[in-house]
Amino acid sequence: MYYISKRLEISASHKLDLDYPSKCTNMHGHNWIVNIHCKSKELNHNGMVTDFSIIKDKIMNKLDHANINDVIPLNPTAENIAKWICDQISNCYKVEVQESEGNIAIYELD
Repeated sequence: MYYISKRLEISASHKLDLDYPSKCTNMHGHNWIVNIHCKSKELNHNGMVTDFSIIKDKIMNKLDHANINDVIPLNPTAENIAKWICDQISNCYKVEVQESEGNIAIYELD
């Protein structure tokens, strides 16, 4: 099995739709740290699991300096962002999204 990991730093805003009072229902921003993990039993014709630049293009170009509410079709919690990112990348099996120091959400395929 081959494994790769890509770390991205994304500056973006969002607001959450919550059923309880929270300051997170107001528009606010984070400097997100995202770790994207991919794996494959075989390398593609270029000798890669997934090209690092494709990962960057698919995620950075959509999320960096964006309002995440306008990009993903879900309530943009860190958990939902992690799932959305995983769905965008072929061979992705795990995504870690850190929205602030000590707050990390992880999505992993079963």
